[in-house]
Amino acid sequence: MALTALTLGLSGCAQEDALAKQAKAGDNKNYVAGDGSVTEFAAADRKEAVQIQGALFNGTAVTPADFQGKVSVLNFWFAACAPCRVEAPLLEALHQEFKDRGVQFFGVNLRDEKPTAEAFEKTFNLTYPSFNDKDGGVLLSVSGLVPPGAVPTTLVLDKQGRVASRVLGEIEKGTLKALITAAVAE
Repeated sequence: MALTALTLGLSGCAQEDALAKQAKAGDNKNYVAGDGSVTEFAAADRKEAVQIQGALFNGTAVTPADFQGKVSVLNFWFAACAPCRVEAPLLEALHQEFKDRGVQFFGVNLRDEKPTAEAFEKTFNLTYPSFNDKDGGVLLSVSGLVPPGAVPTTLVLDKQGRVASRVLGEIEKGTLKALITAAVAE
């Protein structure tokens, strides 16, 4: 029955998504997420640049050099994560708003096979790419710098590839917009 609900949730439109409604209800049934806390790191206090090496679901290889000179947003997610489903349209809206300013967005899918991840991306009309991180390589590369701690977690990296801020749990659009705007202004 849970698989049927997940399948229906992935194929339905975003407004009628049962898992997203569950997250908005705030009862956290079968899911424990972050509390939405935000941590900002002053430029002088930031650790070294992330050393992410991985492959996107589309096969593109990403190296640490890809994070130099651009503000980057990393969102850790998986398809059955209710808060991930709620925030997906907000992330896409921010991606559209900031892409012409050189900000790059990457999803980091922690659990799903390619067809499940693609169904999620299609359901929510996501146009930015996601890492296939079932092996945990991307997660491990940032864990020593700033532990993600929950799913979803969103990191904003500065133009040197260092973690400038972190949101544990579901994002609020205005908060993430302010974090991205601050990183772009540096």
